[in-house]
Amino acid sequence: MINCPLMRMHYLLLVILSYLPVTAYSENIVFSDETLTQEVKLPEWFKLSFLDLKDDITEAAEAKKKGLILYFGRKDCPYCKALIEKNWGRDDIRFYTQKHFDVVAIDTKGIKSITDFDGFVFDEKQYSLKMKTNFTPSLLFYNLDEKKVLRLTGYQNPYRFMAALEYVAGNHYKSISYSDYLAQAEESLDTNGNEFLNEEPYFDKPPFNLNRKYFSSERPLAVFFEKKFCHACDILHAMPLQDDRVKNSLQDMDVIQLEFNSSGPVITPAGKKLTVSQWAKELDLNYSPTIIFFDEAGKEIIRIDSVVWVNRLGRVLEYISTKAYKKYPDFQSWKIKTDN
Repeated sequence: MINCPLMRMHYLLLVILSYLPVTAYSENIVFSDETLTQEVKLPEWFKLSFLDLKDDITEAAEAKKKGLILYFGRKDCPYCKALIEKNWGRDDIRFYTQKHFDVVAIDTKGIKSITDFDGFVFDEKQYSLKMKTNFTPSLLFYNLDEKKVLRLTGYQNPYRFMAALEYVAGNHYKSISYSDYLAQAEESLDTNGNEFLNEEPYFDKPPFNLNRKYFSSERPLAVFFEKKFCHACDILHAMPLQDDRVKNSLQDMDVIQLEFNSSGPVITPAGKKLTVSQWAKELDLNYSPTIIFFDEAGKEIIRIDSVVWVNRLGRVLEYISTKAYKKYPDFQSWKIKTDN
């Protein structure tokens, strides 16, 4: 019997993930992120909800579930389609989700009324903006005490998605951060990919003094947090970062690449002297590659910490390079405006 709680948790996580085929650990999730012409079909087992979230939590408790997942999506979203088909299309992931959670769908462009946990009423679009769901799909996990315990933004591959489900269903959020929880499994599983970091000609060279606290820069800053043996990093460099629109936009910014777990020094945009790994922990990073954009004064604008392809990355870079963040404080409100 394993008596140490952390060792037991690590063991259980590896057992859960062992049910996924080996290819899922570094699965080459390649799909077009062009806007869909055929609507995404939601699973029939999603909860038929009147969108009163307190009632949804009560009914989840009565059904002996561990919590509620709010799924924020769009009918034309290719990343939503990937989640539904590649993740919830798997029997093991679908059964595990149905056993432990009720899933309520919210259309980020929708007009249905939602009553939130505090009794306030919004339409779906308003509530999506309130909850800062910059990217679809976004999943918010709530426990039975109506506390949000995890947010997943964008598409995550099957093994990471399964880990997120188990993190909440197993109540591990009570004792460990999601970043640390994932790191325990990835030490054992994430061995695919190049043994070196992929470089780009527009990456600035060290030393990295990113301090913008006292003297603002003339350009926004993009920081790529990556790892060695990172299959998703290799794909990012081989495909989206080779697109001319992406390259041209990045050349108008200060761009650096940092190794997630490095003990190398960095002076952050806030003026702190840290190691890269300390800064990554302070930023609560749990996905590689993560791209974080900062404004001229060092304030974080937006981050991409999930699978990203050319169109989504291009739209984010357009938001940054046109300085739209100065007028629209969040990407979603700008996107709604420009889409219309």
